[in-house]
Order: sequence, then C-alpha cells, then structure tokens
Amino acid sequence: MTTRGSRRSDSDDGLTVGAVASRFGVTVRALHHWDAVGLVLPSLRSTGGHRLYTASDLARLRRVLLYRELDVPLHEIGPLLEAPAEEAAASLLRQRDRLRERTERLRRKTGDLERLIEARRSGPLLSEREQAEVFGERWRPSWNAGARERWGGTEQWAQYAERAAQRGAGDWKEVSEAVEEVHAKLTEAHRASTVPGSERADALAEEHRAAISAYFDCTHAMHVCIARLYTTDPGFTAFLDAVEGGLATWLREVVEANARSHGVCPETASWD
Repeated sequence: MTTRGSRRSDSDDGLTVGAVASRFGVTVRALHHWDAVGLVLPSLRSTGGHRLYTASDLARLRRVLLYRELDVPLHEIGPLLEAPAEEAAASLLRQRDRLRERTERLRRKTGDLERLIEARRSGPLLSEREQAEVFGERWRPSWNAGARERWGGTEQWAQYAERAAQRGAGDWKEVSEAVEEVHAKLTEAHRASTVPGSERADALAEEHRAAISAYFDCTHAMHVCIARLYTTDPGFTAFLDAVEGGLATWLREVVEANARSHGVCPETASWD
C-alpha cells in the first residue's frame, strides 16, 4: 500500500489530483475516496499542500483500474494487491467464476429479450407446423399479423407478447385446449337454447372471458368490444359459425348480457 510522504516543492515531479483524473479518465471524487480508504494514496504534498502522485503511485493506480475494469469489488482490490502470489491467484480465480456466472445470466437475459422482441412482432413463437398442431386445422398463422395490425399499439398486445415469449408448444396446447373446452360448452348451451342473461349463460360468458384472459387481462368492456367483432368481422363470424351455426350472434348476445350484469353498457363500451 502506498504511504503518505513528505512535502515537496511545487517544482518537484508529481501530478496533482486533477491532472491524474484527466490523464486516467477517473473522477476527482473517486481519487479522493481511494485516498481516504487507503487504496491509492498520493505519496507527496506540494509546498502549497496539494496532493501529488508519484510514478509509483500511478503504477498502483493502473493496477487498481485494471481490477476495476475486471469488476473486482473495490474492497477486495487492496488485499489483492498486497496478497502473496498464491492468494492473489485464488482471488482472481474467484473473480473469474463470478464473471462467468454473470456472463451466463446475461446470455439468458439476452435470449429472453430476443424472444420478447420476436413475440412483439409475431405472437406465439411457434413454427407454422407447430401452430397447426397446437391450434388445430382451422388456425391461420396470418391471424397473428392481423391481430398485431389491429392491436399492436395497445397495452394488451404488449401483455400478450410478454406471455407468448415465455410459452412453448406445450403451454400453448393447454391454452388451446381450454378454449376448445369453452367452445364445446358454448355449443351445447346454444343447442339447448340457453337464454342470454340467464345464470347459465352468464357463467359461460365468464368462462369465455377467462379463456381470452390467458392471452391478456380481458375486462368486461374489452369482452364486449371483442364480441362485436363476432358479428361485424367476417373472419370472426366464419370461425365461430364453423364451430356451431349461429354461434357468433348468440355469443355476442351472451357476452353483452353478462356485461350489463357487471355494470357495463354494451352500446357505449370501449377498449380503454
């Protein structure tokens, strides 16, 4: 460890704190701190009382900066510089292991970020073959692009993408099976002429809303907005009526009646 030395005249060799900070790209505050904790002490003082760093001090400073660049914790650097060779080597090996662990964490985070970016662009991170296997033969991969075009700027699309980034084929299979189960119940209720607004219809509307909420948190107002598409968007109408003839119109009525029971007016409901 460097030690404080005697005073020297202003003409003697030595660099001031400001000059050292400028030369090595560190802050004056950092140099003062390292001085205070005994890590790098300027050995000399000018006759004016200014700290002065000698060549030996600067050599130690270079070593400190090297270890800081390697992310060695500050409190470990001083002992490391003073330690015998074997102890120093062991300390460096520990730091290497820490860096490897950090690198692996960053690698995983980078992968997660890449998945999220891709999910924001395309939805489920599945190949077209996987999508067909998971969502069934009626599924069209182009629907993802249509959904992104319609809702890509919304908080719900962001939430959908965040969930999609964490799901694999097995996870999506569970989501798809839950939707199919709800469709089966809706079909049965429609065939039984279940009246919209009845207790049974309201329970089914809630199951349907829960199925949508697997993609994003769906409020009753959002549910109404989606149900409107069942009778105004030919793609939605064709999809539901392929499940059961007349299902699209009936399901919209069921959703709207359930929304009224929860204080939402279907005529004025909005996505916000």
